[in-house]
Amino acid sequence: MTKLRKELTLYGLTMIAIGSCVGSGIFLTPSQIAGHLPSPVLILLVWALGGIITLTGALTFAELGAMFPQAGGVYVYLKEGYGDLFGFLYGWAYLLVINSGALAALNIAFAYYLGFIIPLGDTGIKVVAVSAIIILTTINILRVKAGEIFSNIFTGLKLIGIAGIIAVGLFMGNPELMSYQTGQAVSSGNIFVAFGLALIGVLWSYGGWQHASFVAGEARDAQKTVPRAMVLGALIVAFVYLLTNLAYLFLLPLPEIVGSESLAADAVSTVIPFGGNLIAVIIAISVVGTAGIYTLSAPRIYYAMADDGLFFKKLAWVHPRFRTPVNAILTQSIWAIILLLFWGTFEDVITYVVFIDWIFFALAAFAIFILRRTRKDVPRTYRTLGYPFTPALFIIITSFFVVNTLIEKPKQAWAGLIFMAIGLLSFIYFKESRKRNRFLNKQSR
Repeated sequence: MTKLRKELTLYGLTMIAIGSCVGSGIFLTPSQIAGHLPSPVLILLVWALGGIITLTGALTFAELGAMFPQAGGVYVYLKEGYGDLFGFLYGWAYLLVINSGALAALNIAFAYYLGFIIPLGDTGIKVVAVSAIIILTTINILRVKAGEIFSNIFTGLKLIGIAGIIAVGLFMGNPELMSYQTGQAVSSGNIFVAFGLALIGVLWSYGGWQHASFVAGEARDAQKTVPRAMVLGALIVAFVYLLTNLAYLFLLPLPEIVGSESLAADAVSTVIPFGGNLIAVIIAISVVGTAGIYTLSAPRIYYAMADDGLFFKKLAWVHPRFRTPVNAILTQSIWAIILLLFWGTFEDVITYVVFIDWIFFALAAFAIFILRRTRKDVPRTYRTLGYPFTPALFIIITSFFVVNTLIEKPKQAWAGLIFMAIGLLSFIYFKESRKRNRFLNKQSR
């Protein structure tokens, strides 16, 4: 059987972790977040909290990544900790909602911002978005190294663009604007609710560092490089996000931030006349770079599921020449195109995608406690710094976020839970199918 090619380096994995986080979120969500919180200090505090959550999660997942350095990442951690069902439900959600939906949204965003420079119209935006998915799919089918090179280039470009925004804000902005308030007040009884709602956009923006674990099966010295990449990625992204938000607060008063529909462009335009077009280019580069990484990483989950007999067998097929999981990549891209064409926009995706995603994050983090007891025999080249407090803190904050979202955004949350119930029925089908195949194989011997 053809195996995946091990070509990914620590640098490439770190760029995957960073590039998966830095997409459209840091350009679009700060206005939504500012709408929930009345002061610059609270805004910076919630972004710092997001950074702490991300770092504690990366430190926890680093031990899991060192224990199980194979393709699939979080899917493998859940399967090893709780059994096949939880691993399957994660992969199910990732293919049909989380990743394919994000791919559709990211490529629409790419086409939308490209339309600021080259007029496209509604039909043109869809054509460009679909074409982008096809091109990214082709790049990632040809060889994992091609996907890594694409990730390195575009992540580097987006970081240069964000560094420009930070420089403009910190050196050309006005720190006195930090004194502006929104005029609203958050009572002590509602501050936790406000923080919970603000965290939806924050965690959407921070989400992605775990993608480095998905491609562990193609990483060199995966037991060392995958954990390091997730932790380095989390640290760098947290630093960049805090500085970017500080730059926004130096360029626009808080009431204008809340009312802005294109915050990055509006902020930079206050000091640079052509700032709008410049930001459109940066965002277009950023989102297509993230879409490229999502096209590369997530199919390794479906590959691992199929290889375990928990999904369609053909998704485990590896191209003999390219050594990539071609069918898994194609399936994800085709579904993303279908979502793109039928939905056109992706309203409310942030809430129910993040809600479902972070339920699994909390479960995967708790698996470290289970595996410390049940899998003492597995070598650990890395142990979580600050255990057991680090994973406990991650689980507590994540659980608060999930419960708060269920209470405050029930429509989107319950939609995600209903979808998971459908996944449960699908799991039963694949489980019975695997048992039947094993029985037939024994009979034929």
